[in-house]
Amino acid sequence: MDREIKEIFRQNSTSYYYSSLFFPKDIREDVFKLYAYVRTADDYVDEKPQQPEKLEEMKTKTLENWENQDSGDKIVDIFLEVANKYDFKKQWAAAFINSMQMDTEKNEYQQMDESLEYIYGSAEVIGLMMTQMLGLDEDAKEASKMLGRAMQYCNFIRDIKEDQQLGRRYLPRDEMEQYGLETLEEDEVDSEKFREFIKSQIKHYRKWQKKGEKGFKHIPYRVRVPVILSSRLYKYTADKIEEDPEVVYREKVRPSKPRIAYELLVSLLGRK
Repeated sequence: MDREIKEIFRQNSTSYYYSSLFFPKDIREDVFKLYAYVRTADDYVDEKPQQPEKLEEMKTKTLENWENQDSGDKIVDIFLEVANKYDFKKQWAAAFINSMQMDTEKNEYQQMDESLEYIYGSAEVIGLMMTQMLGLDEDAKEASKMLGRAMQYCNFIRDIKEDQQLGRRYLPRDEMEQYGLETLEEDEVDSEKFREFIKSQIKHYRKWQKKGEKGFKHIPYRVRVPVILSSRLYKYTADKIEEDPEVVYREKVRPSKPRIAYELLVSLLGRK
């Protein structure tokens, strides 16, 4: 495995990285390549200043070289290699880049439909790519999308402070207003209203999570364990935030290595 590719993954993810270590070697390496592509695109819009021109260049290289897999860009080409190997749909890649481009054009989301449009490209299509990589049938695809949606929404909740620093808010304004919130800025938000709002947002996460879990039965045991592990690590994160919603202002909630080890043991038993 290329050290650079592995480091991109290791440095930027806890739940996904440690979960992916338990895939069979060939799948694990391809998951790392997929994540390197996704993370690189994400970095272009998370850096200050943003680099929309590099993101547009990445999009052009990806879509124009879909068949020949020879863009001259290492990160793009390893993604194209994986995409060809598992027969990804070209529109999935386009949807992903389009969502990344939304981060250069849009700072906040007014309604859930807008948030879900972003999530489709940023997370649900990644779930669809994973179904291809794991050789799952059509019955698994909707559940994979829902699991990706749930995890991304958990990220939105967990990363409120970090996203505020980037000038973004992904949680829909109309739902904030239902709880009397006009802002999520730490020094301006009403504590009690914020707590109730966050708990309402975690309910969305749990609804989609439950739908995603229905797909586990379609996954062969050898590749099911890392999927369940990743899912359980996100549930742990959601549980910790629900216990104390204001923790998102104090720290980035991540499972510790002992917690990951515990969740792995539970996952090996096949428990959701």
